[in-house]
Amino acid sequence: MTLRVLSIFGTRPEAVKMAPVVQSLAQTPGIDSLVCVTAQHRQMLDQVLKLFNIVPDVDLDLMQSDQSLSNLTADIFTHLDPVLTDLHPDWILVQGDTTTVMASSLAAYYHHIRVGHVEAGLRTNDKWQPFPEEINRRLASVVTDLHFAPTDWARQNLLRENIPPQQVIITGNPVIDALYAVVKMPPTPDMLELFKRLDIQHKLSDTSPATVHASPRLILVTAHRRENFGKPLENICMALKGLAKSFGDEIRIVYPVHLNPNVQVPVYHFLRDIPNIILLDPLDYLPMVHLMKHASLVLTDSGGLQEEAPALGIPVLVMRAVTERPEGVNAGTVRLVGTDSEQIYNQSRNLLDNPQAYAAMAQAINPYGDGKAAMRITTAILNSTF
Repeated sequence: MTLRVLSIFGTRPEAVKMAPVVQSLAQTPGIDSLVCVTAQHRQMLDQVLKLFNIVPDVDLDLMQSDQSLSNLTADIFTHLDPVLTDLHPDWILVQGDTTTVMASSLAAYYHHIRVGHVEAGLRTNDKWQPFPEEINRRLASVVTDLHFAPTDWARQNLLRENIPPQQVIITGNPVIDALYAVVKMPPTPDMLELFKRLDIQHKLSDTSPATVHASPRLILVTAHRRENFGKPLENICMALKGLAKSFGDEIRIVYPVHLNPNVQVPVYHFLRDIPNIILLDPLDYLPMVHLMKHASLVLTDSGGLQEEAPALGIPVLVMRAVTERPEGVNAGTVRLVGTDSEQIYNQSRNLLDNPQAYAAMAQAINPYGDGKAAMRITTAILNSTF
């Protein structure tokens, strides 16, 4: 019997983490693999699809400017419903905690279709942080049949919520599968030009991280979370401004700036005229990975970088009050610093000035996987008795 598996995703982070799974499913006898994209984020999604040579079977193309969460949720339900009726897959696969995940899982439940949730079990236990992701993933868990937990910590979260143990499988996170594949890909001419501009020697084959002693040292920054809009983001900018002034030509701070006006306006207002802070448009995944490979330090409020950077031996300071990925904190690869400008500055400076403190984070073991998560997920679906 052939199992029909429909993978549904809509944002770039989902696409990156699902790409290895989609490729594994497509190569597995006994599985008919289909892909549906909601295109919740159109442009950022498309570049990942191209990078991994994924052609969607269904493209809902739902992205609209300034779309509210309510409208997006309604659109996903309305447009996905006939797709599920027409294709009637045996399984749908979703990843993470987006609005696409929440709505797709519930729509599948309405159609009596089994749900597999990749990266299941992440929790902050605060419904407002991150918003709306914490509630999205909790709602998805209620209707999920197979929970693919990246770590034992995530598995324990699900067991505490009375999920049957046989439905929770530790797989690792497929983002590591994707990272290991992309870090080996050759750079584009635009990427080489960017490294020339940054005065940083591009490493063609070496995947070891930059050292704290290298000069100029590259600090990679991402900050775009809704809960950081307003004063928290201003504090982040002040910390970056202070680091740029203190270290001068010894560092290059590179910040690909999210297109949301709540991010663009304050970031460009505070940081646009500082010579050693380079503000970029959002980057495709390939150049982002190559930048990360050369970074001495990552400052972020995102989720994926907390998993990816440690796999390359790069310390991560997380500019949030809480994280749903405490495994990195416990392992010593990640540190929570909040959004207080003085705290961000002091913690960053300590790592840049103190080789021992830097080495303690850079040499810690990454807890998020070995690059074989996609294979484990595929095997679990194929062998499922649900």
